[in-house]
Amino acid sequence: MKNKGLLIGCGVLGVIALIAIIILMWGVGIYNNLVTQNENVTQSWSQVENLYQRRLDLIPNLVATVKGVAEFEKETFTAVTEARAGATSMKLTPEMLNDPQAVAKFQAMQDNLSSALSRLLVTVENYPQLKANENFLQLQSQLEGTENRISVERMKFNQSVQTYNTTIKRFPTNIIAGMMGFGEKYYFKAAAGSDKAPQVNFDFK
Repeated sequence: MKNKGLLIGCGVLGVIALIAIIILMWGVGIYNNLVTQNENVTQSWSQVENLYQRRLDLIPNLVATVKGVAEFEKETFTAVTEARAGATSMKLTPEMLNDPQAVAKFQAMQDNLSSALSRLLVTVENYPQLKANENFLQLQSQLEGTENRISVERMKFNQSVQTYNTTIKRFPTNIIAGMMGFGEKYYFKAAAGSDKAPQVNFDFK
């Protein structure tokens, strides 16, 4: 009888151990999936950030080139320079993507720079002689390409955030997400009309 009871006890413990292992493997699988999706968001944001930096790098040369021709547009140049300084002053790290205030502040700075840059490009239309400036034409092409890539990468970033946020809210994944600190991330909510890349067109006629 003792042997039978021992066998039953061992069997119960074996079943419990097996269930525990299955639950552990299930939890590990969910955790690894969350890590992967979180990394996808981080990588997507890195692409957006790199392109914003590329735009920041192009602006000084663009302003210097235009200033050589449109020297009377001091207010416009000042606005672009100040907006660029503001955008440069804040870096949005992947860890800050969970902070809605930080994301909103970063977006506001980028939108302000886009607005100032748009005003500069409108001003440029009054100076058709820039069409003959080889340096300006190169900057035109580079800026246009950068703006287009920003638009594309922002869309990809939002898609990765959507996938991540949907995953962490689903049951039972939300249990593991809550336990392991996987919080909601925030979308890039572009200003009205900025879902399309600005038209950088200096084809004067």
